[in-house]
Amino acid sequence: MVEFKLPDVGEGMHEGEILRVLVKTGEFVQMDQPILEVQTDKVNAELSAPASGVITEIFYTEGDTVHVGTTLLTIDNGTKTEESTTISASEDVKQIERKEEEPVAPAPAGQAIKRVLATPFVRQMAREMKIDIEHVQGTGPIGRVTEEDLRRFTQGANAKPSKSTIAEQPVQTAHSPVKSSLPTNQNREERIVLKGIRKKIAEHMVKSVTTIPHVTSVDEFEMDELKAVRERVKPFAEKKGVKLTFLPFFIKALVLALREFPMLNSSLDEETNEIVLKHYYHIGIATDTPQGLIVPVIKDVDQKSIFELAREISSLAQLARDGKLTMDQITGGTFTISNVGAIGGLQATPIINHPEAAILSLHKMEKRWVVREDEGVIRWMMNTSLSFDHRLIDGVTAVKFTNRIKELIEEPNLLFAEMI
Repeated sequence: MVEFKLPDVGEGMHEGEILRVLVKTGEFVQMDQPILEVQTDKVNAELSAPASGVITEIFYTEGDTVHVGTTLLTIDNGTKTEESTTISASEDVKQIERKEEEPVAPAPAGQAIKRVLATPFVRQMAREMKIDIEHVQGTGPIGRVTEEDLRRFTQGANAKPSKSTIAEQPVQTAHSPVKSSLPTNQNREERIVLKGIRKKIAEHMVKSVTTIPHVTSVDEFEMDELKAVRERVKPFAEKKGVKLTFLPFFIKALVLALREFPMLNSSLDEETNEIVLKHYYHIGIATDTPQGLIVPVIKDVDQKSIFELAREISSLAQLARDGKLTMDQITGGTFTISNVGAIGGLQATPIINHPEAAILSLHKMEKRWVVREDEGVIRWMMNTSLSFDHRLIDGVTAVKFTNRIKELIEEPNLLFAEMI
């Protein structure tokens, strides 16, 4: 008998939420077959069976929060010992990468339970869309259900035939009564369980705003010179297969400013009451995904070129949207940038990514009428919002820090001259 316990799948993880139980009591499983999906911080982890055998008991259901080391289920692997074997299988934990699942080897006669093939990401998407994925006809390799299959299913197509036939809906004619679409007392409210990534985001935000005294400083940058540089360099980037945005330039300017104002690249160790100054630059990029806000981290940005940064930004953003980020790719940040310019908005009060000391938000770029040398001119302008930890950073320091970034952005030649 094997006791399968929840392993520690991340840095300092204490608990995880059961997202999906993939097996049933009495089911035969093969070693390495996926049996559970667990949400830990902002990464989904797929837990695999540590041994082949029959599931004898499952102690938790979907939505339960479980502490590390807790027995999740037991497997009868045919081993006859006086005491059961305990397995946490931390090495068997696999980060969800939306990879194609291999077909499970057939179980012994009388125990076969067939499930449609789908990645954990697609299964989660099906749950959010309130679709029973077992009724969806997969069109992917070896019959795997894809995201597109789910979308087609919601449109009334691509349903898997079942033994029980559902009666067809009556055809609407010009003389048929039309049902009112106005809300009734029964459907005017909808309750959604706060769980998974959204729950973790909520917990993280509450911890940040209740721990850190936030102050936000707002400024505006003139973008004409940098815009011109980007347009000139863009064709070279395209030849290298790089999508060049303004963000890599901001990251480079940010590093130079952080070198001069190290307190903004620090954190406060509240247990030892020490300020930790970090002489490395790991920049988090706040990314909007279908699962919620994820902050992948680009490590050692001071050692990478503009093109390298652009390539990594694009790669990490796609991994975030696909749910394929590893724990290492979302931890260790020293400063965060939130780029909401493509969506819009003049200014905001971004919440600091605890335990960092500050976060910079970039807003929409637009043409504005401004005064230069006593004359009205039109310039491309962008607003920025810097939220900072007032325990560590004074307002004067924050403004000087923003002014330094502004100087480098508005004079790109100076930025290139000072880049290391």
